[in-house]
Amino acid sequence: MQGSSQVLDMVSPGVSACHGCGLEIAFRTVVNVLGPRTIVVIPPGCSAMFSGVGGETCVRIPGYQCNLENTAATLSGIRAGLDMQGKHDVNVLGCAGDGATIDIGLQSLSGAMERGDRIIYVCYDNEAYQNTGNQASGSTPLGASTTTTPGGKPTYRKDMMQIVAAHHIPYAATCSISHLEDMVKKVEKARDCGGTAYLQLLGPCPTGWFFDSDQSVKIARLAVQSLVWPLYEVTNGTEYRLTHKVSKPIPVGDYLKSQGRFSKITEEQVAFVQQRVENDYAALLKRVEG
Repeated sequence: MQGSSQVLDMVSPGVSACHGCGLEIAFRTVVNVLGPRTIVVIPPGCSAMFSGVGGETCVRIPGYQCNLENTAATLSGIRAGLDMQGKHDVNVLGCAGDGATIDIGLQSLSGAMERGDRIIYVCYDNEAYQNTGNQASGSTPLGASTTTTPGGKPTYRKDMMQIVAAHHIPYAATCSISHLEDMVKKVEKARDCGGTAYLQLLGPCPTGWFFDSDQSVKIARLAVQSLVWPLYEVTNGTEYRLTHKVSKPIPVGDYLKSQGRFSKITEEQVAFVQQRVENDYAALLKRVEG
């Protein structure tokens, strides 16, 4: 990934992630692309297992564990300090979950994007507060059962990519663990864009989504194939490009029924989600063409 036949793995071979954790695949990919000249900031959440406990860590790069709400502000401070020292070649990476990004950390992230700070912000989206026991977040899909929405979440998820695009940052993209080559290219673009970069990674969670741990990549692929999770990138908030075209989308229901968290979703809700996904994808295509 760094132009060498022998790439040093930036992450320990053994970590305390749950079996089949989508985040582990994504985190390894991102950090290995960025390489040793990287500082990572991690808030409380599933990614905190990479920070380690006490004097132990799972990564070969320096890192800092911030508060849940201030990942982006911490990144901005580190970036400013490095720039003052003339260390412009060091990547400043944030890795935060959807709760710490789309909900609690949105104000901090919005400020960093407004300023245009040269940081790489990765939201690993497992669609709930999984580290604390699967509570609903702003990214939890309609109909998904969590400990705080046991009958199924009654509202649709936030469109975080449109919130990000409204800030007109140099680069933003969606990624999936089912398409790693696509992810690698997008991490490289995020690294080289010259300003704020935002990546939203779909990381299926066997523990909170209720599926067998060997099915994580398959379920991530179903999300892409059903258009629930389209793969695209946005440059400067206005230039949209699909990075993976789906010629024959599968029904959204095929994706939903692969996970136990949707066991209480109604047929009416499935039909609503299908229509919403089709409408959102049609709007995305218009942006791509326009």
